[in-house]
Amino acid sequence: MGFPALRHPIVLAPLAGGPSTPALTAAVTNAGGLGFVAGGYLSAEALDERIHETRELTDGAIGVNLFRVRAVPVDEAALAAYTAELEPEALRRGVALGEAVFEDDGWDAKLEVVLDRSVEVVSTTFGCPPAGAVRRLREAGASVWMTVGSLPEARAARAAGADAIVLQGVEGGGHRASWDDAEDGDVPMLELLRAAAAEIEVPLVATGGIADGAGIAAALDAGARAAQLGTAFLLCAEAGTHEAHRRALRAGGSTAVTRAFTGRRARGIVNEFMRRHAGAPSAYPHVHHLTAPLRAAARAAGDPDGFNLWAGESFERSRDLPAGALVEQLAAELADHRVPGTEVPGTGQRWQPGHQ
Repeated sequence: MGFPALRHPIVLAPLAGGPSTPALTAAVTNAGGLGFVAGGYLSAEALDERIHETRELTDGAIGVNLFRVRAVPVDEAALAAYTAELEPEALRRGVALGEAVFEDDGWDAKLEVVLDRSVEVVSTTFGCPPAGAVRRLREAGASVWMTVGSLPEARAARAAGADAIVLQGVEGGGHRASWDDAEDGDVPMLELLRAAAAEIEVPLVATGGIADGAGIAAALDAGARAAQLGTAFLLCAEAGTHEAHRRALRAGGSTAVTRAFTGRRARGIVNEFMRRHAGAPSAYPHVHHLTAPLRAAARAAGDPDGFNLWAGESFERSRDLPAGALVEQLAAELADHRVPGTEVPGTGQRWQPGHQ
């Protein structure tokens, strides 16, 4: 329990949906950061196997991220209209649309997995975990991290017993981690971090648009204990990033926030699917299941215009390096941006090269 000791204040974002692999998680941990296993979208059995495979590759601490999905009212008429809008896509791809249903991503079963596997850090996304789950995780020795997208959510996470709070800025790639799917409330990472650091004593982890040592240094100087990077690792050889996604990352372009693929706001590289379906309703995971066959067909065809290309605003600075080498390079860049003897935010200690 508490914040794990890290050689470098670098955390691998969970990267659910394909890029997360045991090799990537272990490489980041072995290099002195904290690697995360993405539990989202996996069955409990698959998650258990991923953790086992990761443990085979590292003796260091690892984290596991779980989706905390809650049932909320959905505009059924809007969902039906979106289904009709996607029918031509399905016809063109030669697939049937998926069933637009709600499910909670197997929360209960996955909770038992992380408890059985004695995972050092368990983080949650999309919502606040139940008090009973927080208690059980802490009793098992796990550090409980809660991911939020606003200052009110950070306050609620602190009240719920979070050992650390991951603050996601608007610049971040992939799904917005906020506990609701509201259009407003997005805040730049440093602005959110400074506001939280001014009143919340729980260790803070900053995420959103961080791609280099300078970005990590800025986060630490604003009050973070560590920086969480996701898009920065998508080009690493260990990542399971689809080759068409890799090509899009290298090609450059712009990002935008969309609900087109999953019904929940998420940032990705703008492609034709996003442009055609800008009016997708707020309905997660209903739309995720609805579009799953379309996205699978596009991936199989190597068509980057037909599936989600999640990426943060700084994606053009992603580097094609082995994950361990990337951690070491980021740490070296961080050292170049820190002045020995200055205080490490939130620790009461003085920073020295190699000091977390």
